[in-house]
Amino acid sequence: MRRLVRGRGMAFRLVVSLTGLTLAVGLSACGSSDPGAGGDAGQTGTAAGWPRTVAHDKGSTEIKAKPQRIVALDNSLVEAVVLLDRPLVGGIASYRNQKTFPDYLGDAVRDTRDIGPLDNPNLELIASLRPDLIVSATVRHDALYDKLSAIAPTVFVATTGPIWKDNLTLLGKALGEETRAAQELTRYEARARQVGEEINTKAGNPTISVVRFVDGPTRLMAKASFIGIILADAGLRRPAGQDKDEFATEISEEQIELADADHVFVTTYSGGEDYRQRFEANPLWKRLSAVQQNRVHEVKDELWMTSVSVQGAHFVLDDLASTFQIDPAK
Repeated sequence: MRRLVRGRGMAFRLVVSLTGLTLAVGLSACGSSDPGAGGDAGQTGTAAGWPRTVAHDKGSTEIKAKPQRIVALDNSLVEAVVLLDRPLVGGIASYRNQKTFPDYLGDAVRDTRDIGPLDNPNLELIASLRPDLIVSATVRHDALYDKLSAIAPTVFVATTGPIWKDNLTLLGKALGEETRAAQELTRYEARARQVGEEINTKAGNPTISVVRFVDGPTRLMAKASFIGIILADAGLRRPAGQDKDEFATEISEEQIELADADHVFVTTYSGGEDYRQRFEANPLWKRLSAVQQNRVHEVKDELWMTSVSVQGAHFVLDDLASTFQIDPAK
């Protein structure tokens, strides 16, 4: 599984030419009704299950036929579309300190256009791709929903962190891949349980702390985060300061002891390097039991924090299995 921006200048000219743009992409927005359009585009409005209306965070959207040209405006949704093996013509590639689509997505994004940046996607480029479905998140692009909907049927999830599994289920419905989405979630959750059981048996139910160094206050990742959900799915214990139904707790150097646990996993996001150096040079850090027992493990931020996908969750399970030297249950 390891082989899993354009400028802002022209993007909002869409407002000026909205009528012409709607005419130009109207057929694509409704989905092709030509059974000879290629692939499984023959699954048109006359096929079982289509058209369908999908309820989502911004209301409901009718999708005429099984989408064949999908645009995803968040990296986690890019990964969800790829997981469901659907054609992705446009997506957000550059995200935070990531400059391209992740290598592990492989050939699935070989022909996918980067329509970023995330905070200002290129609407003209999106329209030129003739999508028949656009997916994004209210937390990302609430203000763009009407403009995106003028290009193609648009489905929004609320956010992309703590509801990442629900998002996959929703995309499964929008893409006509409900069964595949359920199967992928079931496979991941079964593997998480098995990995967690192996770790708990071998290491005596250890507590797991996750520390993220960013360009600002250091974060102790709690239960309502991507990594927090993975650890909960695995049945792994968290230290009291992280066993909370919230995203994260921010700490100063004076609170370093709150990061302690039987094992501490550390990630560093771009800009957090200096903060990490200061923490690790602090005598309080050196007093942590995990530090003294050589149980601090560095892992990749782009996998443990920002992937927010089933693919990323499997990489986390790989790292946990490797750290505790147990069967990865692949």
